[in-house]
Amino acid sequence: MSIELNTPDLSAARERLRELIVDLAVVRGKVTLASGIEADYYVDLRRVSLHHEASRLIGQVMLGMLDDAGIEFEAAGGLTMGADPVGHAIMRTAGDQGRAIDTFVVRKAQKSYGMGRQVEGPSVEGRNVVVVEDTSTTGGSALTAVEALQRAGANVVAVAIIVDRATGAKERIEENAGVPCLYAYGKGELGLD
Repeated sequence: MSIELNTPDLSAARERLRELIVDLAVVRGKVTLASGIEADYYVDLRRVSLHHEASRLIGQVMLGMLDDAGIEFEAAGGLTMGADPVGHAIMRTAGDQGRAIDTFVVRKAQKSYGMGRQVEGPSVEGRNVVVVEDTSTTGGSALTAVEALQRAGANVVAVAIIVDRATGAKERIEENAGVPCLYAYGKGELGLD
């Protein structure tokens, strides 16, 4: 099944992306996550976010989800590396729709050389931005990005995640960052209950 470039059918894009996540990204077996938590499965979303078909679908689904929630923003990005292709997919989809949404990259730590920035890309100062993630277990990466963006003068208006593992990240992000945390898919939609 292939989705046309400017498909008006967001539900078809959402279903196809779900299929690709299940087929390409869900890996079953004991793994230790970046958070240090052990799990019985791993959702390797880079297998999807860097995939030729899925990348376009990620942009459509994530931008559609943010639009449906009434989130107005001028740039999207997050902590490198998982967030990088997600921000790019949103930027590309917005461009296909004639909308100007930039992306940015947040480093884990501020550079000690060059411009010494932690947030790279077009300036985020004074702009409404969305922090994106491929998946989140504890919310730590998103919160690191939120803090860096606030120090850079951005107005963080939401966090958007492709897959929520239902491990408390959404609640922790909303409590600590004070912004809504949206996700496109819960683990149950991926057969991970």
